[in-house]
Amino acid sequence: MTETLLHLSIALTFLFAFVNGFHDGGNVIATTICSRSMNPLRALLAATVAELGGAILLGTAVAHTMTGSILCLEPLEQLTASTVYAAVIAAVGGAIVWKIPSWYVGLPSSGSHALIGGLVGAALLAMGKQGVDLHLLFRGVFLPMLLSPIIGFVIGFLIFSIIRGLFGRASRGVGHFFSFIQRPTMIFLAAGQGSNDAQKSMGVIAMILAAGSGEMHGKLPIPEWVVLGCAGALALGLLSGGWRIAKSVGFGICRMEPVHSFASQLTATSVIVAASLLGGPVSTTQVVSSSVMGVGASRRMSAVRWSSAGTIAYAWFLTFPISAAIAAAIFWCLDTFLLH
Repeated sequence: MTETLLHLSIALTFLFAFVNGFHDGGNVIATTICSRSMNPLRALLAATVAELGGAILLGTAVAHTMTGSILCLEPLEQLTASTVYAAVIAAVGGAIVWKIPSWYVGLPSSGSHALIGGLVGAALLAMGKQGVDLHLLFRGVFLPMLLSPIIGFVIGFLIFSIIRGLFGRASRGVGHFFSFIQRPTMIFLAAGQGSNDAQKSMGVIAMILAAGSGEMHGKLPIPEWVVLGCAGALALGLLSGGWRIAKSVGFGICRMEPVHSFASQLTATSVIVAASLLGGPVSTTQVVSSSVMGVGASRRMSAVRWSSAGTIAYAWFLTFPISAAIAAAIFWCLDTFLLH
């Protein structure tokens, strides 16, 4: 049973990376496609390659944040390996159960919120409230997630204000210039998103592997096969189904032209890549959506469809508690019917 739970927990974590790719990955190509700056298929292929490269090359700082800033290590080490595997199955399963229907209706919820909510919900049932380090959770996880959309909105507002000041009197032909230069920004955005999101799954698998030895202190090793597996699953997910979320973000918030797409991509890229290098697990959905809102508001406040933005924000707030509740329910079932 222990070996079965081990393999199932790793497989489900790879599946979460895949689901995260076709859900959150759509944000990467949303503005490029909806501003008609690039052929949709070419944009999807370029973003997939960049996402794969970013996940492999941009380090593992976020993965180590995931292993050391959510769950308390001492009570976690006291659990049996089977209990840890069951908790991970519940956590990842709760995130997947929430992500798939929200993707189906085109609702850009946060994969980061879903995974962290699932981990917290499963841990509370497995270890009690002493199993979650609230101080580290707030400082290392919640604070970056709370600040990143605000920063994205402000930087998006400022960047488009600067662009409008520089190019406000230029002919409409300047749109071809922004169509061209946003291609590299989309690639960097995809690389940043690939790095930040794939590392969350890497961190979870690192905890799974460490549970077998019972030693979870210090910087947990992340084998190369874990890095490659999570990177590949995320990229394959984007390649499989990024269109639904791309439409919600690209068309739902405000009208996109190449200059607006460039400004929002430059904003999101700077925030996400900086967070990846610093170890901050941020939500691609939040950062891209808030940067689009900031760019739209810089044009004029009425340019933003605030009702659509409100729906997206509503999904952000629902994701954490719903994923936590589903994960807790799954763990209860596993603990009741399999572990005892």
